[in-house]
Amino acid sequence: MNRKRVFDLSLLLPLLPLFALAVAVLALLALGTHGRPLFFQQIRLGRDRRPFRIWKLRTLTTEPDPLARRPTRFGGWMRRRGLDELPQLFNVLRGDMSLVGPRPLTPADVQRLVGLHAPLAHRFRVPPGLTGLAQVAGARGAALTAALDNEYAETRSVARDLTILLRTFWINLVGKRLGTRGTKATR
Repeated sequence: MNRKRVFDLSLLLPLLPLFALAVAVLALLALGTHGRPLFFQQIRLGRDRRPFRIWKLRTLTTEPDPLARRPTRFGGWMRRRGLDELPQLFNVLRGDMSLVGPRPLTPADVQRLVGLHAPLAHRFRVPPGLTGLAQVAGARGAALTAALDNEYAETRSVARDLTILLRTFWINLVGKRLGTRGTKATR
């Protein structure tokens, strides 16, 4: 077992009951506010482009046309705080993801974005993460995200992971708009 996996499990396992309770409470609140289905699942590509299934709490309405779907009121609140992503902690537990790393992309996004921004292909050298440098920097756009994901892959360390996790906690506490204020990446 590598050091990153040991780091992930040493942080996750003691807090897993708390996270499981949080997911259960959020799922019950979602059930009461916008009904079923409670979860959204999707195939993403991980390290070395291996496919795996992620789970999120559903935040969108359920119109048949995907373009017509909008965040529900409660779903929007969860999204602003990143709480819809909590079920992905089970992906970390399974080893599909790490706590920190580049966010996993769908196969279609990989095909489209790597064709436009070849440096994005380097993100597959490390496990994908629940959070990452691009997220806490508030990066927008494939070129900047690729640069930050590559920077993370080159300079990753326990100290950097802890810094990113603390920053993520702050962003989730106050919301993405306030949490990334003053840290916008501008490369």
